[in-house]
Amino acid sequence: MIKIIIADDHPLIRKGIKDILEDEMDYEVVADAAFPHEVLNGIKDFNPDILITDLSMPGRSGLDMISDVKQLYPKLPILVLTMHPEERFAVRALRAGVDGYLTKDTRPEEIIKAVRQIVSGRKFITPSIAEKLATEIDRDPNKLPHELLSDREFQVMCMIAAGEKVRNISSKLSLSIRTVHTYRTRILEKMNMKSDTELTLYAMEHRLLD
Repeated sequence: MIKIIIADDHPLIRKGIKDILEDEMDYEVVADAAFPHEVLNGIKDFNPDILITDLSMPGRSGLDMISDVKQLYPKLPILVLTMHPEERFAVRALRAGVDGYLTKDTRPEEIIKAVRQIVSGRKFITPSIAEKLATEIDRDPNKLPHELLSDREFQVMCMIAAGEKVRNISSKLSLSIRTVHTYRTRILEKMNMKSDTELTLYAMEHRLLD
């Protein structure tokens, strides 16, 4: 029997995933969780074969929670099932140690296939994620992280590093607040960083601030 824990902050989503999985005779959802601490408790109590988790968790980001799980249970396979598109978070999630990444518009049979493949010891990577990983590998290793940014991304990065608030950046560059948040996410991903503080320290170290 393949024991599964599902982590998602929406009860209907958890139930839908559970119903899909338990159609398989050898799949059993042993626990579901809405909060990161419930995930850790469930792993401790039930010793699952795989964790299926969203990236949006209350109180703590899914990537941070994944990092916690990997520190405590490094051999536990993790499948991300999220609303966030692959181009935004897939590579970061794989770097964090997950074994597969799917979006919530995935067909049920693909989820079942992914679980089975991951539990067997292999990663589950869609063709589009494989292409992104290949692009990462092909990057010039001699380039500094900020040299991977587009001109606009570099501009936004410098403003964030200088302590500018999102609303001020939005006003100065005539961008929507949502667009600025999108740029910030993309910048952190490209530079393999997790916070504005890291960006600030990096910018100071490389003398990118006026």
